[in-house]
Amino acid sequence: MKRATPSTDIGVVGLAVMGANLALNLADSGNRVSVYNRTMSVTDDFMAGPAVGKEMVAAATLDEMVSQLGSPRVVLLMVKAGAAVDAVIGDLVPLLEDGDIIIDGGNSKFTDTERRYRELSKLGIRYLGVGISGGEEGARHGPSIMPGGDPAAWPHVEAMLKGIAAMAPDGTPCCEWVGEGGAGHFVKMVHNGIEYGDMQVIAEAYDLMRRGLGLTAQEIGDVFEEWNRGRLKSYLIEITADILRTTENGEPLIEKILDAAGQKGTGKWTVMASMDLAEPTALVAEAVYARIVSSDPDRRARTAEIFASATTHLEDVRVEDVEAALYASKIISYAQGFRLLDAASTEYGWDLDLGSVASLWRAGCIIRAAFLEDIMGAYLSTPDLPDLAEEPFFSDALRTAEESWRAVVGDAVQSGIPVPAYSSALAYFDGMRSKRLPADLIQAQRDLFGAHTFERTDHPRGQFFHHNWGSQKG
Repeated sequence: MKRATPSTDIGVVGLAVMGANLALNLADSGNRVSVYNRTMSVTDDFMAGPAVGKEMVAAATLDEMVSQLGSPRVVLLMVKAGAAVDAVIGDLVPLLEDGDIIIDGGNSKFTDTERRYRELSKLGIRYLGVGISGGEEGARHGPSIMPGGDPAAWPHVEAMLKGIAAMAPDGTPCCEWVGEGGAGHFVKMVHNGIEYGDMQVIAEAYDLMRRGLGLTAQEIGDVFEEWNRGRLKSYLIEITADILRTTENGEPLIEKILDAAGQKGTGKWTVMASMDLAEPTALVAEAVYARIVSSDPDRRARTAEIFASATTHLEDVRVEDVEAALYASKIISYAQGFRLLDAASTEYGWDLDLGSVASLWRAGCIIRAAFLEDIMGAYLSTPDLPDLAEEPFFSDALRTAEESWRAVVGDAVQSGIPVPAYSSALAYFDGMRSKRLPADLIQAQRDLFGAHTFERTDHPRGQFFHHNWGSQKG
């Protein structure tokens, strides 16, 4: 094993898939890298394999790794979110000095990042919570990077992080300062929530074409390939086409994969944050619940025995209608996500630049798509845009898609094919454009049984009234 000669530019703690590939990316970008993994055999295998010939040195302990680093010391943590991050920080802090920098590159909850930032600031340690998206391939060759935390740390690592980031089509690195405290991990959390939504709307299109239109996996793959040449062009659409055309022993592999989806929690965190901030991310919520429903195939099999399937072919829906419903639902999902980002920015004082956030997602990350160029343009032209769906480009697209969207949802319901994301997005769309909703009745009920009061249409907002419902209380 190659030992260190001081000094290296950055230390990477954790050599699982993401950590190992980021370490290689950092070395390829001209940085001298120290690596440490709690299990020494992992470090040895890494150094004897992918790291051969790289400007990289190994450490058997955290103390040794810290001794290899130049000043200010920069340590990138790529360990499991939660208690493991706190444990490594606890071991590192006694080894560091004022001004040293810890970067958490995992999927940490933004509230944990806020706490760690405050605690470490008191100790003179500069802490960054950095969202990193792109999976194994992105980490190795260029991810999307969403840095937040201590602003004083950013100038010291800006060139390093931008040097390993993906490049957008215009040559801009997909890495830019997001905001103080937990802002970077919040933005990554919303990215992941939107990713849940994107995957669900794609899955619903697949199901509609499979069960509703009777297309084969190969034929559906061809449809997705065609869509990837148009307004839906994206990484997820591209890989969907590849997946559906993959065969094993002459049969579509997709048909052999158990339909039970997993999840790691960031979609749920997005929905929970949206409830705290009173900004509905209804489509993401439906995507999370759809995974939960899918996760118990035995229960679904029992229920299918009890209730005869109502599934029939879609009567009045074409492939073009499915594409329109997918696109419209995608607009609603992103509109909800960006409203959540805006609400968080106000609540936590982050001053998020929503156009910049969209620009970070144009390459490297899982939701990278041509669509994000349009979102970035919308916020650059109107920085205080209250809702993406109100921007003329997107409002025109929703109006154009509406007839097909309604036809798909209506026909799917009649045919017994679940489309929770499409129907949720349509319900949100109808709710947001309704000048009057039945919430007046809800407020009356709340006042009758609990004296919770209500506002009146014949008085200014902010004035609350209670009605003496008398004998009507029962």
